[in-house]
Amino acid sequence: MHSYRNLKVIALLIPLITLLSSCKNEFKGSDYVAYFGGEIVNPNSQYVLFCKDNEVIDSIKLDKNNRFFVQFDSLAPGLYTFKHEPEYQYVYFDKNDSLMVRVNTRDFDNSVIFCGRGDQKNNFLMEQYLKNEKDKNKIFEAFDYDIEKFTKAIDSSYQTATKFYTAKKEEIKWSDEFDEYAKAALDYPYYSRKELYPMVHKMRTGNDVYEKIPADYYNFRKNVDCNNVALSNFSPFVMYLSHMLNNMGAINYHNHFSEVDLALKTNINKMNIADTLIKNEKVKNTILNNIAFTYLLEDQNMVNNQTFLATYHKFSTDKSQKNEIIKIGDAIQLLKAGNKLPEVMLLNRNGQKISSNTFTNQKTVIFFWTANAVSHLEAVHKKILDFQKKHPDYQFVGININDSQDEWNTLLNKYKFSNLKEYRCADFEDLKTKWVITKIHRTIILGDNGLVSNAFTNVFELNFEEELK
Repeated sequence: MHSYRNLKVIALLIPLITLLSSCKNEFKGSDYVAYFGGEIVNPNSQYVLFCKDNEVIDSIKLDKNNRFFVQFDSLAPGLYTFKHEPEYQYVYFDKNDSLMVRVNTRDFDNSVIFCGRGDQKNNFLMEQYLKNEKDKNKIFEAFDYDIEKFTKAIDSSYQTATKFYTAKKEEIKWSDEFDEYAKAALDYPYYSRKELYPMVHKMRTGNDVYEKIPADYYNFRKNVDCNNVALSNFSPFVMYLSHMLNNMGAINYHNHFSEVDLALKTNINKMNIADTLIKNEKVKNTILNNIAFTYLLEDQNMVNNQTFLATYHKFSTDKSQKNEIIKIGDAIQLLKAGNKLPEVMLLNRNGQKISSNTFTNQKTVIFFWTANAVSHLEAVHKKILDFQKKHPDYQFVGININDSQDEWNTLLNKYKFSNLKEYRCADFEDLKTKWVITKIHRTIILGDNGLVSNAFTNVFELNFEEELK
């Protein structure tokens, strides 16, 4: 199957392969020339972003055949990412690698396949990632097991993955620098499951196993270098540290607090632990940002947000204008009750741009949807249509966030949602920045004169209708 996929890619990208092959003999021992190209099937935009540590190095335009190609005159070996919004994946370059990738946006991760010089190690990373995702789904029920049975189940899965890793390492003979990522892709998902077990087990079964955990259960933590700069932007490592901090920062006497206050205290506790454990500035800032993103993008409590951000700023040394947490914090403040909703541009069914200010001057409920979540699309419209009958003093506005104009119109023609205003997002980055939209379940309520009543609610909450005063 894998070789067949390679042949398919090669057939589609013959012009690029020919170009790369012709360049191979021109590499000099002292240069760091590298090539990156490929094809995006069913593209979402006209660009592929090539990034290092979340910084865009190059914005590469697709040609009329949805292909792209770039030569880097000097590319330092290491781990990079390529993004075709909203998805991304990793790509690792050794000196003078010439890589191409083919991706179908309809099934992004499962369709990624590399070919060219340096393809084997990158295909390994993708295979390992997909195995981890498959194992994660397959082993989820193991969190219901007692600790002995759970440990046996995940150890068996880890042993199988280790054999795959060892065989590929021997076959490909990759560098020690790449091995740091290959080994991390193997180890950290396993470590994450061990960290998650006590929390998920209690959530799913109601049984608290914290007191029953064997003394040597967390011995694997001795293998974790919390200050590993090379891994500071590698998802398996960052996710593991997040799970570890969730575990270590949990507050067991939670009945003493309301849900929102417990969330605040838990996340401040996590930041305190991170500050103690992580001394490297870059790694610490990455982890603090991860904690802050997760906390700030949940349903909002403005007072608690200020307390949280004060603690975040005490520990974080990232004061740059590019700091997304600062931007999110500022945007959240603009969305507090009594403020006017910031203006964004939307598209009507004819593709004409419409300012949100043209309809946000009265009582309004704004909700979001996408064709990528059909069950939500149907459920949210059903809820909204019900609320519309009960609350005729409100207007209800649906905003599609990432479908094409044609797809959007086709869906509206199919479902025929009567009496609802429907628009499409003109610039998702602008919408995300100004309205802090990061999840499809967000709902915004505007009260009298169109001023914000609650910008961080959800139509599926039990008490949602109580907010429609």
